[in-house]
Amino acid sequence: MPHKQIVTLTTDFGLQDHFIGVIKAVILNINPEVVLVDINHDICSYDVFDAAYTLVQSYRFFPSDTIHLVVVDPGVGTARRPILARSMEHLFVAPDNGVLSLIYEREESVEVRHITADHYFLNPVSNTFHGRDIFAPVVGWLSKGVEVDKFGDPISDFAKFTPPQPKRVSDTLVKGVTLRVDKFGNITTNLTPKDVPELFSDNPPPFKIIINQQEITKLNLAYSMGKPSEIFAMVGSSGYLEISTNRGSAAKALNVGRGADVGVMFGGTDSATPQP
Repeated sequence: MPHKQIVTLTTDFGLQDHFIGVIKAVILNINPEVVLVDINHDICSYDVFDAAYTLVQSYRFFPSDTIHLVVVDPGVGTARRPILARSMEHLFVAPDNGVLSLIYEREESVEVRHITADHYFLNPVSNTFHGRDIFAPVVGWLSKGVEVDKFGDPISDFAKFTPPQPKRVSDTLVKGVTLRVDKFGNITTNLTPKDVPELFSDNPPPFKIIINQQEITKLNLAYSMGKPSEIFAMVGSSGYLEISTNRGSAAKALNVGRGADVGVMFGGTDSATPQP
């Protein structure tokens, strides 16, 4: 028996207003059988990168043919285009502002279409709520089985950005940046074990991670392995190196937000290895 059509929702609308409820109402009016899943409605306001990061960490855990609606849209009402993107297994509906950039980077093949079939939109279309009047009805009709080519023609000039990349400066220094701070104050960097393989070798060298002129010299395998108020590094569930503390906010302790420089230096400190 085929599963019901799933639609995920990622926005910066928050939950204190009516916006999310109305978007769901529009989709359900078109397809009452659809399954709606909230990924995150607390994306930082207007923050396209935050939405892109949240989406790329979430979408692949959903079944094939899931439709992902992303509405973080500081250009609403302007000439920016509404788009529909299709990868091998997923569909994405979003504004053409780069919010799907990390999907383009991760997926081997993505076809992007400019949504121009306005007979699927609500009428009239507000200049300030395309989530309700354009994106939600398109998602509703997609979930009912309307083919993607009915919504518009393919485009190749869609907006995309390149996320910040780690840089190996020398044999003893790798530079990166912080990507995100989560609810618990864990700081996610853009460094992965592939970028700093020395940390995960059988005999890791002494190291220090420098962030906001402070040094971290401890690498743990889990949050609970840290001592109270101790700042340490670990690999989080996203696969990136995190700066954390046990039951506290590393971001507050270090006074660090997104975009801060991070340096990993090898040599010159006491040896530090993951705890067994």
